[in-house]
Amino acid sequence: MLLEFDEQEGLIRDRSLIDPNHVVAEDRIVGRDRQLQEVTKMLRVALGDNRPPNLFLYGPSGTGKSLITKAVCKNISRICESRDIRFGTVEVNCQDIDTLGVGVYELACRAADEAGVEVEVPKHGVATKEKWDELFRIVNENFDSVVFVLDELDMLVGRRDKQEPAFSRLLYQLSRAGANDELTAYLSVVAISNDTKMMESVGSRALSSFTPEDVHFDDYDANQLQAILRRRRDAFHEDVLDDDVIPLAAAFAAQTHGDARKAIDLMRVAGELAERQGDERVRERHVRAAQDKVEKNRVLEVVRGISQQKKLCLYATAAVAEQTEDGTARSTTGYKVYQFLTESIDADQYHQETYVNKMKEMTTYSLVDFERRSHGPSSGMFLEFQFGERPATILETLREDSRIEVAASDEVQSVVTAQLRNET
Repeated sequence: MLLEFDEQEGLIRDRSLIDPNHVVAEDRIVGRDRQLQEVTKMLRVALGDNRPPNLFLYGPSGTGKSLITKAVCKNISRICESRDIRFGTVEVNCQDIDTLGVGVYELACRAADEAGVEVEVPKHGVATKEKWDELFRIVNENFDSVVFVLDELDMLVGRRDKQEPAFSRLLYQLSRAGANDELTAYLSVVAISNDTKMMESVGSRALSSFTPEDVHFDDYDANQLQAILRRRRDAFHEDVLDDDVIPLAAAFAAQTHGDARKAIDLMRVAGELAERQGDERVRERHVRAAQDKVEKNRVLEVVRGISQQKKLCLYATAAVAEQTEDGTARSTTGYKVYQFLTESIDADQYHQETYVNKMKEMTTYSLVDFERRSHGPSSGMFLEFQFGERPATILETLREDSRIEVAASDEVQSVVTAQLRNET
């Protein structure tokens, strides 16, 4: 059976081009000319064996921050090699790093991989200071210039008993090391975050030594997303994409904050679905099926890792958003539905302030966003939540939790309807 499938030609010619994490050539990077020029201009000083400035790249997920950084560093590395300059890129995604010590060790490991050497300290059982020393040893012995790319840096919060988040302490140590005698190599840091306000949480000491150049990345619009996908359509064999496939995939991605990763993912999944079904072309129905699958997979990945209370808050708010015309939910209404939900399944019930804080935390997963609103002096202030994915998909996914499934969905809908009526 494997050999039979292997002999089939299929529809996809080059799968790397529809991998959102694949670093493509610069001529395939669309709609980011200004950002590409800025990052190139600031990092290019490494070509003259000088220290590039620190950078802070911020904007929504899937808007090209990591892609451009990787593409520029890849080109710098190639040119430096021809000039006998030992340039290295040490990239770490901070999403799954929980403490500063783990973060420093991860940087040491990535630096060692880049240099082709071994880390000489253990991951556990040694002080963080020893891990810093090992990281600096690896850098000093193997590089003339190195760029640390810290993706999703705002996720590295560290222990809650620390007043300063771990990412602030990491920035302080890295930028200070580049300014004193701990490092002989030139070191610069590219901090990447979806949180536009991340720098407000950086301590004053770290801020004064880090002093980055800011580069903002805004949402892609539907036309830019179409251009991105057209530059990658040669991932498929010739004449296998229907004309409406790219516009539809771009339109779906434009609805969720202009996320290019999602647009590329939709193309990939649509192609794979068409292949599995034995179809000769990728059609609109494959894109629609891919949209459902990609949305549900992403929501599943997020909700599996969140606490029961966050699930209840998210479920109540999504239930409200599903029934509103614009797909938004007021925090005041969501909290009343949350109260009903917790009572119906006999779960702990938090105060409204805690409910709001837990919903705010959900913004770090790019599931929701919020704005502060008021409908006149008599209504007071409230937060209005907007969802990055369809509320129906979130509800369907959360109902797979056996405890939430106990709450009858029709009863929740009735409560939502009553509370929305009270809004008006």
